[in-house]
Amino acid sequence: MKDFRPARQRIEVSVGDSVRIVRELQELSQSQLSALTGIPQATISAIENGRVNLGVERAKTLARALNCHPAVLVFPGWEVPLDTAA
Repeated sequence: MKDFRPARQRIEVSVGDSVRIVRELQELSQSQLSALTGIPQATISAIENGRVNLGVERAKTLARALNCHPAVLVFPGWEVPLDTAA
């Protein structure tokens, strides 16, 4: 593993970007995600465009619907030290 080099972050990803990316990877529209979560489609759009803060409760709700951990949505640029990574 001596030759291992961690990848460098190439772009900044906002919280809204992370929600959109995970939603699109799941092949869901904003309307479909709205139906799964009970969060209005307009609010999902506002979150993805950075006009509304995600918040803890919304993060939990969206993460449940998107089958991911809330931290994936809330901390998209988080860097884990290599020695503690699984």
